Amino acid sequence: MQTDYRQEERFREAKKRVEELKGFYGNLTSYIVVNIGLAILNLMTSPEQLWFFWPMFGWGIGVLFHAMKVFRFTPFMGKDWEERKIRQFMEAERKRNESFKSE
Repeated sequence: MQTDYRQEERFREAKKRVEELKGFYGNLTSYIVVNIGLAILNLMTSPEQLWFFWPMFGWGIGVLFHAMKVFRFTPFMGKDWEERKIRQFMEAERKRNESFKSE
C-alpha cells in the first residue's frame, strides 16, 4: 500500500517536471522564432536603427529566469534553503508548544 502511494507520488512529480520542460521549450522556441522575425523585419525596414535587440534582451531575461526555475538552478534560495527554513520554523513551533505545555 505504502509502495503504491510512493509510486503514484513519483509519477505525479515526473509528470509535473515533463509539463514544466514542455512549457520552457515552447517558450524558448517562441523566443527564437519571434526574435528572428523581428530581426528580419528590423533589418529590412530600418537597418540604421537596430531596435530588435531591446525586445530580444527583455524577453531573454524572462527566458533565463524560466530556465533557472525549470532546471532548478537557484543560487540564492534553492531547495536546500527551503528545507533549512522549514526545519527552522518547525523547530521554533515545537519549542513554543513545549513552553506552553510546561506553564
